[in-house]
Amino acid sequence: MGAIEWIRFIVGAVVLLCGLFIFVVEIFGIFHLRYVLNRMHAAAMGDTLGISISLVGLMIFSGLNFTTLKMALIIVFLWLASPVSSHLIARLEVTTNKKLGEFCEDGMVLTHNGELTKAEQRE
Repeated sequence: MGAIEWIRFIVGAVVLLCGLFIFVVEIFGIFHLRYVLNRMHAAAMGDTLGISISLVGLMIFSGLNFTTLKMALIIVFLWLASPVSSHLIARLEVTTNKKLGEFCEDGMVLTHNGELTKAEQRE
């Protein structure tokens, strides 16, 4: 192996290890945060960032070819789809959780038609 391959291998391994570290932080956040929206935020950010960084590491290992293009397209898809789906799930939680006002500082909750009301008025 030449020097360029060794450098590419080391950089790819470091980037993959960074992706694994993000996954470990995500798992810690999922199991140790108390409220469902906080856990969901940790899961969504960890998945999007961890998979993206891991795929970049695999792209470095693969070199410049058609497989690298496919992995780049997967990253673009994940960066577009994951935040949208997480936002929709969070909005569903906000509109259906009757005890959400207990976890908010001002006690305001979002109703199903998009209006902010006091948690006591909603029940």
